[in-house]
Amino acid sequence: MAYVIGGSCVACGSCEGQCPVGAISMGDGKFEIDPGMCIDCGSCAGVCPVGAISEG
Repeated sequence: MAYVIGGSCVACGSCEGQCPVGAISMGDGKFEIDPGMCIDCGSCAGVCPVGAISEG
């Protein structure tokens, strides 16, 4: 199951650079993860300073 970015995202961009497959991009006021591209590695969750990323 793909990771998801919750509403507590502060749009800092820390996660975007950590994604090895480029599944993270800026959405409507926060970053979003493309579930079709996400490989469930969890790299993004480990760098989120506000804990906004979790397994969907």
